[in-house]
Amino acid sequence: MATLNESQGRKAAKGRTKKTAPRVDLTAMVDLMFLLTTFFMLTTSLGSLNAADIAKPDETIDVTADYPASRTMTILLGKNSQSVCYMGTIAGADMKVVAVKNIQEEISANERKVAKTHANNPAKYMIVIIKPTATSKFKDFVDLIDEMKIAGIKSYAIDDDHITSEELGFMKSKGM
Repeated sequence: MATLNESQGRKAAKGRTKKTAPRVDLTAMVDLMFLLTTFFMLTTSLGSLNAADIAKPDETIDVTADYPASRTMTILLGKNSQSVCYMGTIAGADMKVVAVKNIQEEISANERKVAKTHANNPAKYMIVIIKPTATSKFKDFVDLIDEMKIAGIKSYAIDDDHITSEELGFMKSKGM
């Protein structure tokens, strides 16, 4: 690959031969490096970004949807990485304050409840409504969307426009 070029010794003054430093030619090594780089660039698949798909409905369309209370979980994002979650409707709901980092346990427990209630019917999966408030952080929202992907939640909605006064009152009472 690399060649070592040494020049021939010359006669110097007073009978000694002057030695010159050897010169290394790396042209072939550089060519090989470029060939290998090109080969690995062409044969390696580049990693794709894992982006979460989020779509909100068009605001001009006035459509309201009633979610089945028996399999709907609502998560309200508050400040200090805290969230409030409950199953069903707000009337008579058992609202719990859960840290966003621990929300996976609550999602799993509610998913098991929904499966047990509906006799493990795959068509009756859990629906999650995410309601970020004005005091919540974007990081918590992204973490919650990641948890939806990890938990395999088939249907979740983002609704920051319809936070009820009962939900706001509960959050205010908890300092969120």
